[in-house]
Amino acid sequence: MIDFSNQAELNAYLNDPNNKVVRLHDGELNVMELIWANGQLSAKDIASVIKEYIGWEKNTTYTVIKRLIDKGVIERTDPGFICKPLIEKETVQKIETSIHIKQLYNGKISDFIHEYLANQDLTIEDIYEMSVIVDSFRNGSSTYLS
Repeated sequence: MIDFSNQAELNAYLNDPNNKVVRLHDGELNVMELIWANGQLSAKDIASVIKEYIGWEKNTTYTVIKRLIDKGVIERTDPGFICKPLIEKETVQKIETSIHIKQLYNGKISDFIHEYLANQDLTIEDIYEMSVIVDSFRNGSSTYLS
């Protein structure tokens, strides 16, 4: 399973020209959200849920599942064409966040945070929560439990 325990490992992965960085488009993320939420699902069940909520035909969903298999982010097992994730949601979030910050903010997290917060209606609770997160990093812990 693709996973990164820290930002240095993620940066090394993203900067290594030999790695094919996993990027998922919105349609692929729709399918992955279902699989992540359930741990594993049959392609038939995925197609049924996607049809109900998004309106895709079965063949469209199966095409997306095939692309996810080809990208190495899910595996298919028989019987039942069961789809299981090979990448954690948090890993995809880390990859996408790092790429967007690098592309849009020249890699400066402080520029991203400033821009993001300037456009939010923050409550006192939001501000307090963020200060707790910053304090946890300031005190040498990179983990935050809400």
